[in-house]
Amino acid sequence: MRQEKKKLLVIVGPTASGKSALAVMLAKKLGGEIVSADSRQLYRGLEIGSNYPSQKELHAVPHHLIGIVNPKRIFTVAKYQKLARNAVEKIWKRNKLPILVGGTGLYIQAVVDGFVVPEVPPNEPLRTELEKKTAETLAGLLKKKDKKRWRGIDKKNKRRLIRAIEVAEALGRVPKLKFNRLKAEISFIGLRPPKEMLEKSVRKRAGEMMRSGFINETKRLLGSGVTEERIKEFGFEYRRALQYIRGKIKSKKELVDLIVRDTLRYAKRQITWFKRDKRIRWIRND
Repeated sequence: MRQEKKKLLVIVGPTASGKSALAVMLAKKLGGEIVSADSRQLYRGLEIGSNYPSQKELHAVPHHLIGIVNPKRIFTVAKYQKLARNAVEKIWKRNKLPILVGGTGLYIQAVVDGFVVPEVPPNEPLRTELEKKTAETLAGLLKKKDKKRWRGIDKKNKRRLIRAIEVAEALGRVPKLKFNRLKAEISFIGLRPPKEMLEKSVRKRAGEMMRSGFINETKRLLGSGVTEERIKEFGFEYRRALQYIRGKIKSKKELVDLIVRDTLRYAKRQITWFKRDKRIRWIRND
């Protein structure tokens, strides 16, 4: 597909809303290639917990930035931004349509709006100390250090809060973002299924995770030398799996119920994030 003007299609929405299936369908019709904007699908060995696209989807159209990073490594937004923009440029050179797909709003914004991310290396002793605190406590700490960053952050996301505090500790404050927006014609599609349909989809996915061997996947990560603290950083699903492995969750039914509850809460936060972006055209995909 030869394009007179550079174009980018962005598909966003909460987890389990059907983004991957829509992206593959449109990629086939429009001559596109998919660039993942999922902060966990970057890592190898997280196929089940992060819900990699299916093998059928991966073979149907080219996918980029899936399973490329050692899970022991810390991978920053700045590194993702560089790789994703490079992938988009290469797709344009092949006269194809890049389709940026994912539920990680910060990653979408990093590619499209090109904000310059401060390159502050991880402070492991500080992270270990902060990890013990609640999200509410972390938000209070950030408010004292950088009130401007505190206003705009997801105050329930411990990982984002810890990173913001880490940057504020290193630089005195989180610097004001500068933007280097992508020069292209960009279209945004947001998928937002009805509440009851989303809950049904989330529960179906949680059941499929168990049948596909999610517990064994978590055990393999432990066996490969990935620490429990690192695994917890991959999200609530892995934190719950560790609780099950350690006997703190007694049954797989209880595990599934907790993952469903946590996922629906996370989906609500995703929708809140994306609703702020007025460029998105929402589709009630029922």
